[in-house]
Amino acid sequence: MSSNLIEGSIPPNINRCSKLWVLGLMDNKISGQIPAGLYHLSKLQILDLSHNSLSGSIPPSIGNLSSLTTLNLDTNSLSGLVPINLGNLRHLRLFELSLNNLTGTVPSSLYNLSSLDHFALAANHLWGEIPSDIDIKLPNLLFFNFCLNKFTGQVPKSLHNLTKIETLRISHNFLHGPLPQGIEKLHHIEMYNLGFNRIGIIPESIGNLSNTLTKIYIGGNRIYGSMPSSILFLRNLNLLNLSHNFISGEIPTEIDQMKELLVLSLAGNRISGKIPDSPGNLSKLNKLELFGNELVGRIPTSFGDYQNLNLMDLAYNRLNDSIPQEIFNLSNLNSLLNLSKNFLSGPLPQEVGLLEKLAIIDISDNQLSGSIPDSIGNCKSLENLLLSRNFLSGHIPNTLREIRRLNTLGFSSNQLSGLIPSDLQQLQVLQFLNLSYNDHEGEVPTDGVFSNRSSVHLEGNPKLCFPSACKKGQNHGKGSSVAQIMIPIAGSIAFCLLGILFSVFFYKRRRSKASTSESQVIPIKGQHQMVSYDELRVATEHFDPENLIGSGSFGSVYKGILKQGIVVGIKVIDHGTHGALKSFYAECEALVYEYIENGNLGDWIHGRRHESGEGLNVMERLNVAIDIACAMDYLHHDCQPPVVHCDLKPRNVLLENGMNAKVGDFGLERLMLEKANEGKSTTATYGLKGSLGYIPPGCAIDSPQLRISMRDALHALKDIRDTLTRYALSTSDEIFQASRSTTVTPTADSPAESI
Repeated sequence: MSSNLIEGSIPPNINRCSKLWVLGLMDNKISGQIPAGLYHLSKLQILDLSHNSLSGSIPPSIGNLSSLTTLNLDTNSLSGLVPINLGNLRHLRLFELSLNNLTGTVPSSLYNLSSLDHFALAANHLWGEIPSDIDIKLPNLLFFNFCLNKFTGQVPKSLHNLTKIETLRISHNFLHGPLPQGIEKLHHIEMYNLGFNRIGIIPESIGNLSNTLTKIYIGGNRIYGSMPSSILFLRNLNLLNLSHNFISGEIPTEIDQMKELLVLSLAGNRISGKIPDSPGNLSKLNKLELFGNELVGRIPTSFGDYQNLNLMDLAYNRLNDSIPQEIFNLSNLNSLLNLSKNFLSGPLPQEVGLLEKLAIIDISDNQLSGSIPDSIGNCKSLENLLLSRNFLSGHIPNTLREIRRLNTLGFSSNQLSGLIPSDLQQLQVLQFLNLSYNDHEGEVPTDGVFSNRSSVHLEGNPKLCFPSACKKGQNHGKGSSVAQIMIPIAGSIAFCLLGILFSVFFYKRRRSKASTSESQVIPIKGQHQMVSYDELRVATEHFDPENLIGSGSFGSVYKGILKQGIVVGIKVIDHGTHGALKSFYAECEALVYEYIENGNLGDWIHGRRHESGEGLNVMERLNVAIDIACAMDYLHHDCQPPVVHCDLKPRNVLLENGMNAKVGDFGLERLMLEKANEGKSTTATYGLKGSLGYIPPGCAIDSPQLRISMRDALHALKDIRDTLTRYALSTSDEIFQASRSTTVTPTADSPAESI
């Protein structure tokens, strides 16, 4: 009665079928509990209730079915302990309880079922150790699967004494190494899976495994050193997975002799050097994973010979030069082509249109140039197309409308221009669109994915406007913004200095734009770059306290060095903090920032640097103030929608090597949204957060007309935190002393008006 979509529970009166010797209800939709009365079926030999929705505990009375040879309850929702009574099933050959919610230890009585040849308890919550004498108690084992549990202890030597074993799977536990001797005794082994434990080292004897071995999986085992050359003797392997270890050295050129390989995964290691060019030798390969290493040089053109490939992932390396056109001749590539986070250059070839079966293309975070070819529209199976953070230019091709399955489209942080194609509105499956930080212009479409503002990212395109704003001419230039910033300051500074301020201001803006352009050559650029936990863990040396820079109300900040050698600041979010989750539109564990070596402004004007006598002179303070004004001008007038910081304070202003200021830590964000029907500004506050003394009065008043001058702000702050005025310049005359390169130390008596 298998695979019949049977629903409901197993009727209790089934125990009246006293002559029943096979009960097979697998692959249905049966729910409820296993009837305890099944033990009345004294002649039952096969009980298979797998692939259903059964819940509750396993009835101990099943242990009374003395004739049972097969017990298969896998892929249900059974819970509780494994009954000790099951050890009474002396004739049992197949024991399968995988993919349930069972807890506790494995009863010792089960290890006495000497007739067992199939023993599987995978994907539960079981713990304990694997017996050291399992080879004596279960000498007939052919299939042993304890993976995805919580077993501890050393990998027992007895496992290598199971001379009849064909499949050995104990991955994803907490077993530790080293691997015991005797691995060559496994004469009939076909699959050897010890992945994601703590083996530590691969013995050279691994090459002595039988020629019957076809699959070896020892990824995630903290394995150090180079790849053992003996592993290349296993010529019949079709799966070799050594991923997520600490393997170093180069990929052996002899690997091309493993001609039966279907899956090769060396991802997440420290492998360096070039990828061997092995034309045609690995022609059966269908999955190639080399991401997360330190590989350099060109992508081999011989990859074009691997016509059976359906997945290729070379991301997170240091590969350079152009993408070989031969890659796009892989007509069976249907799952993933991931070349992201490398240093690939040149254009995206027209041949990309040959990948008609491919679901995901990710070539983001490279140095590609030129235009996006129109032939991309031939990739009609594409679901994700990610080309962000390159140097692509020109228009978005209209042929994208042909890709009806497109779900995610990422073109951010490039140099694309022109109108946004209105045909993108026709892509009914499209749920995420990121065109931010380009040079698009004109009116933003309103239908399709564009009707959901949270799914579309268009910030950093100052020439774009929504229909209502376009019609009313509400695209403001930057001149008025500059005036709003400079006029209150100019009123308290001598007229002769006004020209100097404007000159420095515009010089800073040009230098800021130039540095922004230059920064695009480093791997960290643009928005929302995803970084794995493993990479952050390595970058911070396992979050070593010595790398802790500081901590705040929403988490701690660590200094780290990414694989590319880039120093970053890593803010680890404490999700237990009240309000922390509300700080983000979607949950994340950490934020990776550019590391700013000179620290924050607070240290320079009243912290440790100030106390040590370094401090800032008048001109440096003036430059910092102008940098901050530029940042505020950008947030208020260049962001779509505009952003008001609302927690601007010295500790949130960071200083680069050249003492250029950068504004960070948006503790309180107020996004200025445009009312399409009224043309009036309104604000949305996502959780009132900020520092006492720095939250402006306007946070409690939803009034876009509220304007606070520099003088008003300092008067208000003085009542809350008098120390703020200590860092204002005492008189405007001190500006003339900048040429002396002296450090001016304001006093507590300095009036607020002096700035």
